[in-house]
Amino acid sequence: MGRYINLGNESFMNIRNSEYVDKTGFIAVVNSYVNSMQKLICVSRPRRFGKSVGTKTLCAYYDRSCDSEKLFCDLEIAKDKSFKEYLNKFPVIYLDITWFISNCKDIKQTVDYLERSVGEELKKNYPDADGKTLAEIISGIVEKTDEKFVIIIDEWDALFREAKTDFELQKEYVSFLRGLFKSSLTDKMFALAYMTGILPIKKYGTQSALTDFKEYTMLSPKRFARYVGFTESEVKNLCEKYDVDFEETKKWYNGYSFSQEKAVYSPNSVIEAMLNGEFDDYWAKTETFESLRVYIDMDFDGVRNDLAFMLGGGECKINPLSFQNDMTSIASKDDVFTLFVHLGYLSFNSENSTVRIPNKEVRQEFLTAIKNSSRKEISKMILDSEKLLEDTLSGNENAVAKAFERIHDSVVAPNFYNNEQALRSVIRFAYISAVDDYVQIQELPSGKGYADIVFIPRKSSSLPAIIVELKWNRSPESALEQMKTRNYPCVVSEFSGEIVLVGINYDEKKGHECRIEKIDKK
Repeated sequence: MGRYINLGNESFMNIRNSEYVDKTGFIAVVNSYVNSMQKLICVSRPRRFGKSVGTKTLCAYYDRSCDSEKLFCDLEIAKDKSFKEYLNKFPVIYLDITWFISNCKDIKQTVDYLERSVGEELKKNYPDADGKTLAEIISGIVEKTDEKFVIIIDEWDALFREAKTDFELQKEYVSFLRGLFKSSLTDKMFALAYMTGILPIKKYGTQSALTDFKEYTMLSPKRFARYVGFTESEVKNLCEKYDVDFEETKKWYNGYSFSQEKAVYSPNSVIEAMLNGEFDDYWAKTETFESLRVYIDMDFDGVRNDLAFMLGGGECKINPLSFQNDMTSIASKDDVFTLFVHLGYLSFNSENSTVRIPNKEVRQEFLTAIKNSSRKEISKMILDSEKLLEDTLSGNENAVAKAFERIHDSVVAPNFYNNEQALRSVIRFAYISAVDDYVQIQELPSGKGYADIVFIPRKSSSLPAIIVELKWNRSPESALEQMKTRNYPCVVSEFSGEIVLVGINYDEKKGHECRIEKIDKK
């Protein structure tokens, strides 16, 4: 067993000895690309989304230096017709780029250290091997043995993240990869190349640095969608096994969605919650909020307001096409939010090109970043929202009216101020703090019309339901009357308990007014 060549199956054996959710179906997808035009694969996902588990699984499966049949025979891949065709059939090269960065004296020497170290090990394994570059050594070995390699590169983009501004080093690294994966040599050298990273392959202008690689990203994971994280059925099984509340798990860790898989959970966080027996922000245990805070402080094109809107449960439209797939070429709000999608801080809806904050865990990350941001406006908005919810539930009408006036003034441009839609948008900002305890629904069909905003308590919450009706140049009393005459309380038919009716009116002469009434729904 080597350091880079034929690592064996010990790592996957350790994975199997831990709490393991079977995701080996992805091997069948990868097998379908072996020795094909699609054999160069780059899978990008956020940290703690199982990238390294996947590469170690592939090492154990393809590595011809070990016998892994017993490790896989009870797993999903064993049912696939390709299982034995490729099981332990290839010499495997495994490169963890973070390892090379950590173990060379100077990060600038990373590419040279990688090429030299792997080249030396290849020559030890193949004494007749010759050549100066890694590509020359591998192609020479293949010529003499007539055996193609499988190459697996984990955290391929680590240099772009660790040396963000060292563009010479980045160019050197891209040149190394291009040399390794030249189309004229690749077909002869590799049966498969599988790379993982957090970011997609770097763009230069509109072109990818490695044009022959097929990419599967958080924007479009395609056939790999169900392997990005845990599916809902997998999480339900874990919750049943560990006697953990599924609805609370869903609130904390669900929220990623793709056209091929509608509910995807953060896998590492789910496992941590199961093993520890408590819900927490497990991302905070692995990385600081720094990567968020920097971009919040930049406030490109109104990032601040859109982020506050998403903290309140809203969605924002983006165009991800301008993003250069790095952390330095950020020139717009679209770039910031696209980066956040790749980092896992936002979930992308490909059907309407919108982003949102996926779950409570990520929301906690944003709140931490905001509290330490130089943009104190959002932090104050969150504190004001907590007080607004408290005043709403206690029936403090004057305080609620004044809070709406402050938020209306701060988030709506003057030329859009005097219309009903502007007042409606204020709600998202006003009740940011309600997200954890309520499901917020706009224009929900009621008995004889549509309730403007309904806050339905989550199952874990003991708070009353809230129905908000908005009026323009009318009166808050007319809003309350409309809610009762049109039987708006029926929209929370499954809820029994106190319901808070909130009538909000904005009069261009009188300003903001509020009336609150509480009813019991038996």
